Parts: sequence; C-alpha cells; structure tokens
Amino acid sequence: MAGKRRFGRVRKLPSGRFQARYAGPDGLDRPAPSTFATKREAEIWLSKKEIEIQEGDWSNPNLGKITFKVYGSDWIDERPGLRPKTVQLYEGLLRLHLIPTFGSQAMNEIKETHVRKWRKSLLDDGVGPVTVAKAYRLLKAIFNTAIGDGLIKVNPCTIKGAGKEESPERPVLTMKQVFALADAIDPRYRMLILLATFASLRWGELAALKRNNVDAVAGTIRVTGTTTELKDGSVTIGPPKSEAGKRIVSVPELLLPDLAAHLNSYAEKGDEGLVFVGPKGAQLRRANFTRTWNKALKDAKLSGFHFHDLRHTGNTFASQSGATLRELMNRMGHSTTRAALIYQHTAMERDRAIADALGKLAEEALSEQDLNGSGT
Repeated sequence: MAGKRRFGRVRKLPSGRFQARYAGPDGLDRPAPSTFATKREAEIWLSKKEIEIQEGDWSNPNLGKITFKVYGSDWIDERPGLRPKTVQLYEGLLRLHLIPTFGSQAMNEIKETHVRKWRKSLLDDGVGPVTVAKAYRLLKAIFNTAIGDGLIKVNPCTIKGAGKEESPERPVLTMKQVFALADAIDPRYRMLILLATFASLRWGELAALKRNNVDAVAGTIRVTGTTTELKDGSVTIGPPKSEAGKRIVSVPELLLPDLAAHLNSYAEKGDEGLVFVGPKGAQLRRANFTRTWNKALKDAKLSGFHFHDLRHTGNTFASQSGATLRELMNRMGHSTTRAALIYQHTAMERDRAIADALGKLAEEALSEQDLNGSGT
C-alpha cells in the first residue's frame, strides 16, 4: 500500500477526476486551478508545486485574480512623476483600447494568445499602427509590474517588434516653401515658422519660450521648458522630457534682424515675458493656431504639411549642412541616436557653423528668388 504523501494530497471526485490540494507558504489550504484525468497527473502537479515553493518561486494565486481594469487604473495612479500629458495618453489608451478587451479578465488569466488576438483585432479595425504600438507598450509595462508584484510569473506580451512605432515618413519642405509659408502667415507668427525650422524647435518649446531665453545679439536660444496642453484646455509649462532637451541652439545670422523685430513688436514685456502669444496676448494653443496655420498653407499654395514638419525639415537641412550625428542629436535635443540616425548624419561646438551654413542656404534661395522676380 502506498504511503501518505509528504506534500499535498489527492482525492478522487464523484466525477471520476482527481483534485490536488496543498498548504501554501501563507498557511492556507489551496486547490490546484483545475482537476486531473488521473491520480498520477495530480501527483506530478503537486511535486512541481512543492519545488516551486522550495525555490521561492511560489506566488499567491489570489493576487492574480484582480481584474485588469482595476490593476491597470491603479498602475497609472501609482506612477510617480508622470507628466500630465503622459497620464492623459495612458488613460486614453487604457479606456479606448485595453479595458474593452481585458477589463473584466483577471490578471493571471490573460495569456499570449489573448494579446495576439487583441492586437490583430485593433489593426483589422483600422486603429493606426502607431496607436497600437503605444497601447501594446503600455500593456507590456503593466504586466512587467504585475510580475514584480507577484500577480503573474510570465509577461504575456511576447510579440516581437509589436511595441515599435513605425510612423509614415513625413514630407520635407523646400527652402523656398519655408519662406513662402513664413511670408504668408500672420506677421506675429513669422518667427514661429522660421525658428521651428532653422532652430529645430518643437511647438511646445516655442510656446514656452521666454525673453530671457533669447539672445538676439549672440543669436542663441536657450531651451529650458515646454508646454503641455490638456483636454480641459489648460496649458502648463514644465521642463523638457529629458536633460538632453535642455539645450542652447544657434540661430542663423540671416534671421537675427527679424528675431529682434519680433521681440520689439509681438513678445510680452519683461524677462519672463513669452516670446510668442496670440493676438489678444493669450498663451499659444494648438487648437487656436490651426485656423491660422491652414490659411497660411492655402495662401502659400501648400497642402498636406503639419507644423512638426517644419522641425523635420530643419533637421534635414542641418544634416545636409554637414552636421555629425552628435551635433544633430544636440541640436534636436535627443539623448539617443535613434532619431538623429533618421537624418543619416553623425551638434554644440560646431552648432554655430551649422546655423551659419543654414543661413547661407537661405540666402542663396532668397537671392535666386529675387533674381527670378527682377526679370520683369
């Protein structure tokens, strides 16, 4: 007659199947998550569970029963230091793309196959690949934390490359198109166009720019902040996303007279005054600027361009001027080479030379335009 098991116990159920039970490290008596066809299978499961406990790999199965909706929402709330816009992004991804599928499921019930089907369903439904990649990265991050919390043992997000964003290539304006757009827009925004291009500044960096950040004599701009626009219409100014975003960028000498004129005519007064404000003196907001932007595109006979394409254009011009990869990274405000490599070039010691080279390109384009126009 077989002796009594040292760990756990097995009993035959009225259905003919076998149930395995064991005492967990927490002292509670726990059943296996499912029954077994044979007693031998139940005993093998108990042997594995014993080893798991001995090696410190056991996790409380009750912890994993928390629903994804609850855990995911708590995950966002418990992340310290998240920017308001990032919180807004995560909450949107959770509400629109994750909770509808996984919300009611227990964390330890979500498997690789569920994640694969979810991702394919989003793509089949026409959700943009960039949004899908962001949602996948968020899902993976939540499950990574769940592993540390002991809810699960393995992250079900294992699709290779699924979190990689592959945005479609954006168009690049020609030098003439940049100046045509700058000439077509409301004069108070002329320098907004030119600095976005020739100083490679983002919208948020331009909207946060203050007088004491600009040296119109030396031709430099010190980037120390960026704006964040929330759904409730509020605008906040905070530091750049990374230390690399805090930088000094040189402005082509060609633009310095226009920059000084802008500061005299349109910028707020005082060192802390904003360089760019709306017609009524309000802080710049993308939504309010859209109509002005679209009108300028139409007047300049351009279409299909976004404001961020100006920065993309400026980065392309900078690479064409001979900037190294490090120089381009510095000018763009990036801490890694990934974005700079897009422009296929290897930016502060030679930043002045880059700015001057950009100025020469602009002068040549404008001189050619003047020659063509003077022939009448």
